Amino acid sequence: MRHGKAGRKLNRNSSARVALARAQATALLREGRIQTTLTKAKELRPFVESLITTAKGGDLHSRRLIAQDIHDKEVVRKVMDEVAPKYAERPGGYTRILRVGTRRGDGVTMALIELV
Repeated sequence: MRHGKAGRKLNRNSSARVALARAQATALLREGRIQTTLTKAKELRPFVESLITTAKGGDLHSRRLIAQDIHDKEVVRKVMDEVAPKYAERPGGYTRILRVGTRRGDGVTMALIELV
């Protein structure tokens, strides 16, 4: 039985899943919007939203917690100085997922995930 085992495996081992989440979160926070598969977007959403919620703290400890997952210093600076203050009054829901059709090669559903 699979009780209490949340999250999708995405056909990867645990370290590859973490690397994927970190890379996609970095790209999303840098660009503001990325296109990926619907399943990956659904997995990315809580990861990015928790990063933004942490960044709303605004102190050095929050910056270091963000830097554990986002290894690009410029993106960390952007999250702390631009993104988090923008959502200061918002209690959550910082991302939006839009379906954009299917991929031609294998028919998987594609999605745009963007910051609101």
